[in-house]
This record gives sequence, structure tokens and C-alpha cells, in this order.
Amino acid sequence: MSQKVYLNILKAGIYLSLISVFLVFKSLLFPYISSKQIYFNILIEILMVFWLALIVKYKEYRPKMSYITYGLTAFFVAIFITCFTGVDFNLSFWGDVERMLGVFHIFHFFLFYLILITVMRDWKDWKTLFIVSIIFANIESLNGITVNPFGTIGNTAYVSGYLIFNLYFAMILFFREKNKTIRWLYIAAMPLMLLAFEKAHTSGAHVGLGFSILVFFFVYGFLSENKKLRKYILSTGAVAVLIVILLLANKNSDFVKNNSVLQIVNSITTQKNTFQTRLISWKSGAKDFHNHPILGVGYGNFALIFDKYFDSSFYSYTSSETYFDRAHNNVVDIASTTGLLGLLTYLSIFFAAAYYLIIGYRKKKISLIDFSLVSCLVIAYFVQNLAVFDSLVTYMGIMMTLAFIYWLINNGEEGIGEIAQGKISKLKDKISTKLENSEIYVLTFASIISLVIVYQCNVTVLQMLVGTIEGHMTYQQGQTEQSYDIFKKALSIHTGLNRDANTIYIRLISNDLERLQTIDKTKAQEMLDFGIQLADQNVNYNKNDSMDQLILSQILDATARFNMDNPDKFSYYSNRSMVAVDDSIKASPGRATNYFFKAQILASRGEGDAAIEALRYAVSLNDKYSASQCYLAKFMIYLDKGKDTYDHMNSCIDLGGLDVLSPDILKKAANHYVETKDYVRLEKIVITLTQLEPKNIENWVNLIKLYGQLGDKTKARVAADKAIELDYSVKQYADDYVNSIK
Repeated sequence: MSQKVYLNILKAGIYLSLISVFLVFKSLLFPYISSKQIYFNILIEILMVFWLALIVKYKEYRPKMSYITYGLTAFFVAIFITCFTGVDFNLSFWGDVERMLGVFHIFHFFLFYLILITVMRDWKDWKTLFIVSIIFANIESLNGITVNPFGTIGNTAYVSGYLIFNLYFAMILFFREKNKTIRWLYIAAMPLMLLAFEKAHTSGAHVGLGFSILVFFFVYGFLSENKKLRKYILSTGAVAVLIVILLLANKNSDFVKNNSVLQIVNSITTQKNTFQTRLISWKSGAKDFHNHPILGVGYGNFALIFDKYFDSSFYSYTSSETYFDRAHNNVVDIASTTGLLGLLTYLSIFFAAAYYLIIGYRKKKISLIDFSLVSCLVIAYFVQNLAVFDSLVTYMGIMMTLAFIYWLINNGEEGIGEIAQGKISKLKDKISTKLENSEIYVLTFASIISLVIVYQCNVTVLQMLVGTIEGHMTYQQGQTEQSYDIFKKALSIHTGLNRDANTIYIRLISNDLERLQTIDKTKAQEMLDFGIQLADQNVNYNKNDSMDQLILSQILDATARFNMDNPDKFSYYSNRSMVAVDDSIKASPGRATNYFFKAQILASRGEGDAAIEALRYAVSLNDKYSASQCYLAKFMIYLDKGKDTYDHMNSCIDLGGLDVLSPDILKKAANHYVETKDYVRLEKIVITLTQLEPKNIENWVNLIKLYGQLGDKTKARVAADKAIELDYSVKQYADDYVNSIK
């Protein structure tokens, strides 16, 4: 094929890759992630066939030497090595479906970079790419404003990162455009993106973008040769810094609080719960670094570190999202999972970018405005990644940016350092001459390899994910046995990403034992055994994975309770469950929730005192965590043990954790508070009962009586109206009772 055909195919592929931002196939597990990444993978794997053929046949298109390329290569080699030296090869290499950030997947972004630097040779190529990207970003922004803030990307943090790149792309186009009419179209494209950016409300992105803008003022101001412009720009930057300082110092003032635009200032604080939980995760990474300073625990295995050093103070900030598989800080994440080797090679990419930008500016190959904008874009990306982690859209954005820097420095010139290659270059030329006639062989062999990879690493994954969702939907429709058959077929397709799908099945059946008891016992046991088999598979990836050990314990405990009428089977499965939960606790000793489940196992074995002891230890980890107090109170009431039962129930109520308790426990507790005339806490219990059992007329009648005792006629009337709505026969009684309240 001619070079024009190759170039057109590769450029078309680059534009098609940008469409991935919109892809959300609901038939897949974690559709916002898997839809995009699998599409991107397949596209890049196909494009690589044509890229290889192009650079073999036309040596002038071979990428020139670049420290950026070397840095990227070194980083990918480093993280690939840690797949083998780390604790979980599967997670390092393949990742999981929820993130799809394993080495296999992110290597495709490096290939994307190689294609970019090969075919994007003219400014018109970059101009078209930036325009297409900005158009797509505006469509995504419109979706984010009118539908939901996470749009088709699925996470507001990812949306913010995506928009940062496109805001800067628009500015680059604005300053490079010579046609004044067209130039303002690029500015016109920015308001919609800024609105979506604000609606995403991501503090890290706000800091990243804001800081980079301030840096822009000072970089451009100091380097500008126009004295009047320099004075104006620096003055503007100084005023901007002063305004930011004043706003931060007065963020609690009515002026800031009542201004919707300035609400961004209030989001920037170290007191936010999300910042505090991230701080805990960063400390975990720092604590473990000395154990694996060179190669870390293996790329993508931050969850192991987070669990090992999990601090129960975490529950003081949130009771949800307590499992961090990423540090929410790229530097901490890379340093802790890939050690100094990974961190240094990662940082080398940015040092290389900075080196070329500075050298290019000093040699006047890069204009001041390009130097300032591109530098600040990289700064914005790096800073916002100190509070989050990469995704497909930000990986694509940074690869486009690095490739653009490569183009800026090599535009119309030989690559820096190319002359220094000496004899090596001559040797390459000799080899190239022999390969020029090998196009057909490259196309043939590369196509075969590509097809194998596409099928084995993507098509089979698609089949497995589609089957998992189909099995889940069938189960939700009440077709238990049919669901099992679908799951079994789907999970028999062994891929590197089965872990999440295995977990979906395990949790379905271990949390719904009553459903299994309605079908044939032999079939139900087969389903449970299949779940145990899948849980064992997950644990075998990494026996120190606290979550996988807990999930194994849960399916084993469910199987034990299913065989309650068979002492031998019950003992066998229960003992295995106890071993697994202890392994889970060993891997994460500070995680209170693990002790909750251990207490459940112990209670089912008739070991009530041990169950109480486990829960007392959970409370000792953080006595302000409502769930710990509530579970301890629950077991003490249920087992009728402990003189301090209602001390813990008081804490449970006061900390707002009643929703974890069953109606039966709440009703027993209510009797105690009736006797002690603690109507304040009794009110909270009865209100919770009306929420858990909204159609139980007795709960509403009790609430009417309670408000009568409190003398609150207004609230009693509301409760009475609800009771009458449920059962009209109580109308006379309810009305008379409310009217009697003084």
C-alpha cells in the first residue's frame, strides 16, 4: 500500500479512538469502563498492524529518538517487571473490570502515543485532532450539564481531567489561529466545558486547573519580551493570587457562601472527608514503602498496602467506599506499588517533557505561548493527579500532549540526539533496506498476531462480561437455576478479568440463602460449591487479599448454614469459613467490618461469648463508628449478654446507625426505652421502624402514642394521617387520640 493509504488509515483510527469517550454498553459489567477500554484496545491492536507495515516500508516515518519515548518505554518496562516481582501477577498485568488499568491495558496508550508521533507530522493534523477532541468534549459537557455530572465517562473526577485537556487544547488553537473570526470560535467552545467542569465539582481538578492558570500568568509574564505586556500580565497574576488568598481566608463569609461561583473555594479544604480518607491512604503507602523500596508490591496492588495499614479512624469520615484499590495520588500509588524503579521512570517522562519544552523555547523552535500553555497543561494534569488516578480519557489526553511536545521539538528538524547515534544509525539503515520489501510479511504475521490478541484478550472478555450481566439479570427475575447455568457457561471462559465476575456470582448466592432453600437441595448445593470454587480461584491470585478472603469466608458460611441439618457438613464449611475470615483479619487487622462477620460465624456456631469479644475489639478500634456500636448492641440483645448492652445501644442511636439493625432487634430495644422513659432515643427507634416497615400499621400507631407522650400534637397528626392512609379503620381512634393531646 502507498504511504498515503497507511497514513489515512492510521489517522482515521486516531479520530475513531476519541469516540471511546461516549461508549457505554449496558450489557457489560462496569459499562462505563469496560465499553471504552475494550473498544480502544481492539482499535489500537488493529492499527498496530498498519503502523508496523508503514515504518518497515517507509523508514522516514520511523519515530525519531526522544527522551519522552525513552521515559515512557522505561516506565512500561518497570511496571511490567513488577508484575512478576509483586504479590499478584493477575491484578498487575490484567487489572480488574472496574478499573481496567492493568499493564496490558495501559500499554495500549503507549502504542497510541507511538502512532501519534508517527503520523501527526503537520500542524493541520494536530489542529484537526484538537478540533475533533474539543467538539466531542462539548458534546460530553452538554450531557454532563443536562443529564448528570459524570456524563458518559462515569466519574466526575475523570470528567474534570478530560475537560482540563480540552480547555487547554482550545487555548492552543486560539493563539495559533491566524484567522480572527475562526479564532473566537475556540473561545466560544470553552464556556460549556467550564460549566460542566464546575458541575463535576472535583476539588483536585479545581486546584490543578487553578494553579496551572496562575503559573501561566507568571511564566508568560516573566518571559514576555514586550515590557508593557509583561507588566500587565504579571500584575494580573499578582492580583489573581491575592484574590485567591483573600477568598480562601474568608471562605466562611456570607459573600463567598451565597455566591454559587465562589462555592468552588469552599470545596478546597483539608477538612473535607474525602481529603481525610485520601490522607489515610497516602500514609499507608508511606508506612509500607521501606518494605519494598525498589520494586514495590507490584503494579496495581495498592489495596494490599491500604488493607495492611487500614486505620479505623477512616470510619469517622465515611462508612462507604472503605476499600481503596488506588492511593488517589499517582505519585504515592506508583511509588508504593512499583518502588523507586517505577517512580523514577514515571517522573523521567515529565522531566523529558520539561527538558524539550525548555530547549525548544530557548532555541526558538517553540513559541512562548505554546511553551506556556503546554507546560501549564502538564502541570494541571500532574497536580490534579495528586488527588486522583488516571483513566482512559486522561491517559489519552496525556499521550496526545506528550506526542504534541514531540512534534513541536521535531517539526521540520532532525530529532535531538539523532546525529549522536553514529554507527548505530547506519546499521539501522542497512537493516531498513532489507526490510523495505518485507511489507507483505509484516502485514501477514502482524495481522495473525493481532487477530489472536483481539480474540483472546478482548472478544472472550466481552463474552464473559455479557454472560455475567445476563446471569445477574436472570437471577433478579427469579430464575435461580437458569441463572446458574448462564453464569457457569460465562465463567467457564477463562480470561484474565474473571475476578470481578466471580465475585458478582458469589455475592448473589451467599447473600440470598433463603432463595436457595426453595429449589432442589442437590442443585442448590452444586451452586454453592461452584461459588466456593470461584472464591478459591480469586484467593489463589493473592492469599493476602483481605477482601477476597472475606468473600470466601462468606460463601463458606452461607454453605455451612445451608447444611445446618447436617452437623458434619456444617462443621466442615464453618471451620473453613473461620480460617478464611481470620486470614482476612490478618491481612487487614484494623478493619472493623471483618470482625462483624467473624461474630456472625461465631454466633451461628453457638460461641456467643467469642462473638461478643470480637465485636468489643471492633468497637475498641474506633468507638465513634456507629456500625461497631450497633452490631455489638445487636448481638448482646440477641444473645442476652452483657450488663452494658444499652450503653452500646445508646451510642448506636446517638451516632445515627440504627439502619443496620433488624426490626426484631429494634422492637426489643424499644421496650427498654419505654421502661426507662427515654423518649428521645425511643423516637429515633420508632421512626427507623416506620422506614424499615412502612406498611406496618402498628409502628405508626406506636409513633402516634409516642408523640402523645411528648405532647407534640403536630407530629402526632402527621403520623396519624399516615396510619389512616394505610388502614382507614384506625381513623376514629387516631383522630380521638390526637385531639386528646394537650
